[in-house]
Amino acid sequence: MENIKDPSIYRNPVILQSEDLTKYILETAVYPREPAPLKELREATNNHPWGFIATLPEAGQLMTLLLKLLNPKKTIEVGVFTGYSLLLTALNIPHDGKITAIDINRKTYEVGLPVIKKAGVEHKIDFIESPALPILDKLLEDPANEGSFDFAFIDADKENYVNYHERLIKLVKIGGLLVYDNTLWGGRVCWPEDKVPPHARSGRDAAIEFNKTITNDSRVEFALTSVGDGLNICRRVA
Repeated sequence: MENIKDPSIYRNPVILQSEDLTKYILETAVYPREPAPLKELREATNNHPWGFIATLPEAGQLMTLLLKLLNPKKTIEVGVFTGYSLLLTALNIPHDGKITAIDINRKTYEVGLPVIKKAGVEHKIDFIESPALPILDKLLEDPANEGSFDFAFIDADKENYVNYHERLIKLVKIGGLLVYDNTLWGGRVCWPEDKVPPHARSGRDAAIEFNKTITNDSRVEFALTSVGDGLNICRRVA
């Protein structure tokens, strides 16, 4: 260490979300281990006009590890789109595992459905075409559903994240995980407000509110990570 004249040069040497670093992560760690069905679905999604909103594969790789560690049998997903995260979950839960998948648009789900069927995991999925809040409220009408889910993944309208959380925290068991995507909103959560494009302000403000809510929620332990577009990983403890 005696040869280091200025240690400050080692502080923040790169921007964590830089394109070059993301490319390195994908090519070094993610794509070589990505299962063939996920690759096929990702490539199909890339052809969709809104393909850029799909779960990013580097976030998917972390989710895969979490699922393998947790070994859940009953999961719930709010926001499905073409089904990359849904297929990922289905591939990593037991044969008799079940996923309640909620999305307002079945047409986008059907983009990935042929791949899901080909992978042999469609039987694990109960797809419900509906806004999520009425379905979550209906699930909570039955006391048997409280604390019955092992894992939840949320990638839907950011403005409702706080509302989703208040319901899902009751549905997921103590010790279970709730994973929220896009909680850094392209890095805009730390931008000055006047620098945020008008079309991105609502989502950015919602992400900031949600992250603060989680920080103050004693019912969870959590990690706000910069993987993908930001995963807020919560473990219910109360």
